[in-house]
Amino acid sequence: MEGDIVQMGAYIGAGLACMGMGGAAVGVGSIVGNYLSGALRNPSAASGQTAMLFIGIAFSEAFGIFSFLVALLLMFAV
Repeated sequence: MEGDIVQMGAYIGAGLACMGMGGAAVGVGSIVGNYLSGALRNPSAASGQTAMLFIGIAFSEAFGIFSFLVALLLMFAV
């Protein structure tokens, strides 16, 4: 009985950690949306901001991957 409660807690924690992946998806959408908004307002400056776009996407996705790894650790390392 005690092992079941620990396993249940691990699954609940993994589900909560997966919310970080949703946050990363929202972050990537926000970054790309703001880039497109700025690029449509000033197309000549868009080429200079492309590198910053990819850096922002990479950081946001890194946080999503980190939360996925935490979820896997909670599920399988208990």
